[in-house]
Amino acid sequence: MTPAAADSRGRDPEVELLGERLRHTRDYLGMSQQYVSDMTGIPRSAVSDIERGARRVDSLELKKLARLYTRPVSYFLAKEEEADLGEHALAGLPRALVGLTDGDWEEVISFAEFLKYRRAHEQEAEHELGGDTVPSRQAE
Repeated sequence: MTPAAADSRGRDPEVELLGERLRHTRDYLGMSQQYVSDMTGIPRSAVSDIERGARRVDSLELKKLARLYTRPVSYFLAKEEEADLGEHALAGLPRALVGLTDGDWEEVISFAEFLKYRRAHEQEAEHELGGDTVPSRQAE
């Protein structure tokens, strides 16, 4: 048995999914692994190993990462691959909104409305594209 075969066989898909979700969130927030290390006290090499699924994250580390990423721990632990942050957002929302000024609140509301309308536009465009292709499939 080759080392690569042993390594891939020993990987836990849930650990890999958690690592991918952590990496994706860190990238989305524009944070480097070094910044995460500096802010959490988790060694940068450990952050890298966790994100690759090569190392398990302990509960205290996950709590620190979730706090830094302003996400609830439950988001990272969701079993489905396409975890919907919206389902978990309410748990972390109050903490994320503490200390906002009136101007900040206006920006948050404006941005939420922008996202809502952008998504509605995307769905409308998908529906229009789908409307052109569905009848031809039915004709077959």
